[in-house]
Amino acid sequence: MRMTTDRFRFDLIPAGSKVLCALSGGADSMYLLCRLAEGGYPVHAAHLNHGLRETAERDEQFVRDWCGSHRIPLTVERADVSAHAAGRRLSLEEAGREVRYDFLARTARAEGCSLIATGHHAGDNAETVLMNLIRGCGLGGLTGIPERRGNIVRPMLAVTRAEIEHYLNEHHIPHVEDETNTDEGYTRNRVRRQLLPLLEELNPKAVEHISAAAERLRADEAELARQAGLLARQAKGRAIDAALLAGAQRPIALRAAARLLEDNGMGGGAVHLDAVLALANEDDPSAQISVPGGIVRREYENLVFDPEKEKPLPPPLPLGLGDNRWGDWTVFCEKAPCPGKAYVSPNEFYLRPGGYTVRSRQTGDELTLGPRPRKSVKRLMIDDKIPARRRASVPVIDGGGMAAAAGDLGPDKAFLAVPGGDALHIILTREGE
Repeated sequence: MRMTTDRFRFDLIPAGSKVLCALSGGADSMYLLCRLAEGGYPVHAAHLNHGLRETAERDEQFVRDWCGSHRIPLTVERADVSAHAAGRRLSLEEAGREVRYDFLARTARAEGCSLIATGHHAGDNAETVLMNLIRGCGLGGLTGIPERRGNIVRPMLAVTRAEIEHYLNEHHIPHVEDETNTDEGYTRNRVRRQLLPLLEELNPKAVEHISAAAERLRADEAELARQAGLLARQAKGRAIDAALLAGAQRPIALRAAARLLEDNGMGGGAVHLDAVLALANEDDPSAQISVPGGIVRREYENLVFDPEKEKPLPPPLPLGLGDNRWGDWTVFCEKAPCPGKAYVSPNEFYLRPGGYTVRSRQTGDELTLGPRPRKSVKRLMIDDKIPARRRASVPVIDGGGMAAAAGDLGPDKAFLAVPGGDALHIILTREGE
């Protein structure tokens, strides 16, 4: 079979970008790694050993051998996904995804990679669209997997499995097979192994057509979101003229309602968005509805988005040894020698010895997280999508009047302990986790 079209999206990755490649050792990720290297990008590979399969050790050794022989820098980490799933009450699939993306984000920061590339391809995209359609979704669910979200890029979304296999065979590139891909106990595997082959019997280009349709729908969704954003920006503080929502086209009004809820620290699903629009058309000048995180009420001609009253913030707390309870958080502190790496995760790290205080965020707080540029704590919270209503309750560890660390964000690199030296081992946990 001769492949005449290269659908790998090199244009998604600016020239010279250092890229972290998510490398499982499977066909998709090996194709991704080789194409990135072929494109001349500085590449760092990252492999997470979930420890869930008998062949996990084989896969880890395979990527170690391949990267070693091809002089590709590699970070390997092992994770207890089962424990994470139990602790968070998630399925293994959901827990694995959380752990994997956390690992990739941490590794990208540590290695100075501006982008993270994953090996999702056209088949994955088609599967996602079909699964969303089967479960029930709106236009957003039919847009499939985004080509870019934050610093994560997926340059293979138009590349088919046949093209991947052809490339690997042509260049004699080995890979390992994940035996769970044949386990039809997973919905995605049933879609991949039963539904897609049936559709391809009807049209051999079914996968390509579904992925292309998702791309077109993604553009439509982006335009609707743009128009909804313009509408939502007409709000004055927490209030917007109800007639603006009532008079807008329904697809735009629904998205504007969702934006207004989010901007005011609230949330909700389709039933809540329908209720907001009904309230916009309501004759009662003082009607109101409850939504997750607050209420939406009529005040004559206006709709007012009123979040729940925030709990009073606890006062600053000197950080002592053992468990330090501050609001919904516990900050554990113990004296310990700093291991080889002072940074373990955003909520576990080793600080230089000294006097610290746990407090809420203050104007002027800034952090330098790993190789990332120095930013205000507020901007970092926005970047990490911490809801506005929760930002004040996230603990900041103060060191001499400066932010040394913040929950869910991590430590300032200037406050990290020296490996092998004395340190304070810090672990932050939030109630319910």
